[in-house]
Amino acid sequence: MRVPALLATCLTALAGFWPAPSFTASPALSAQDAWIRATPGVDVAAAYLTLHNGGTQPVVVSEVRSADAAAAMIHATAIVNGQSTMRPHELRIAPGETVRLTPGGVHIMLQGLKRPLAAGDEVPLVLLLEGGGSLAVTAHVRALTDG
Repeated sequence: MRVPALLATCLTALAGFWPAPSFTASPALSAQDAWIRATPGVDVAAAYLTLHNGGTQPVVVSEVRSADAAAAMIHATAIVNGQSTMRPHELRIAPGETVRLTPGGVHIMLQGLKRPLAAGDEVPLVLLLEGGGSLAVTAHVRALTDG
């Protein structure tokens, strides 16, 4: 028996002694309808989208990044003493749950935009998930009059 054939036989025999590697599936998080309003003359914008957790475990979006902004944060809008305010928000999505980020509610705040956003532009977003994993999303820029 030649050495390569003997080696292959030994490796095949040894393979039965070790269990197959186990892989943890990433959470089944999906995104739809990601959009941003055009931002002529300003360096901030808000991104909106719909997220669905098709998995069996909760998913927490721990951070958001965008190559087109210096910072990206998950915020919730609230009215306090008649004033609209924003505060950081934990985005936790239960198994089977769909969460909509909408104007006047939870959104992704982009600060320090590296360029003005015009209708038709696309903005990359990366949602980093607690425990590892990420979801890349492309947000489409809408005209100021689009909803």
